[in-house]
Amino acid sequence: MIEEENGEDSRLEAISAAIRVVPHFPKPGIMFNDITTILLRPKLFKDAVEFFVDRYRDMEISAVAGIEARGFIFGPSIALAIGAKFIPLQKPKKFTGEVFSEAYELEYGNDCLEMHIEAVQPGERVLIFDDLIATGGTLCAAMKLVGKLSSFQL
Repeated sequence: MIEEENGEDSRLEAISAAIRVVPHFPKPGIMFNDITTILLRPKLFKDAVEFFVDRYRDMEISAVAGIEARGFIFGPSIALAIGAKFIPLQKPKKFTGEVFSEAYELEYGNDCLEMHIEAVQPGERVLIFDDLIATGGTLCAAMKLVGKLSSFQL
């Protein structure tokens, strides 16, 4: 882990500074945090992945669930680095086979997440990864999906 004198990770300032804030996207009043600016800078992208790997490496996590679509960018790299499987959580009708579904509200509408029914085994410890939390609806839906099969409790 990289630390400064005050105990804070020195990578965070550069990562935070690189995130572009887009006002009024996708609708008026929303301040969208665009992470593609991190992805365009390989060292910063690597630092962001390593930051999460350092944080979760020793927590006995057996799976990383990534929320479509930006959770798919960081989630698999983090999962591989900590020795965990990756579980995609996607919008409806993108999986083959049986799925669990969970509807939720967004700050600008409604949506739904799905997960393969065999993705999580009872007792597995799952890290859920997405790029931001606005109203918390997507995260709550992801927690409910994972909780249907793991030992996770809301």
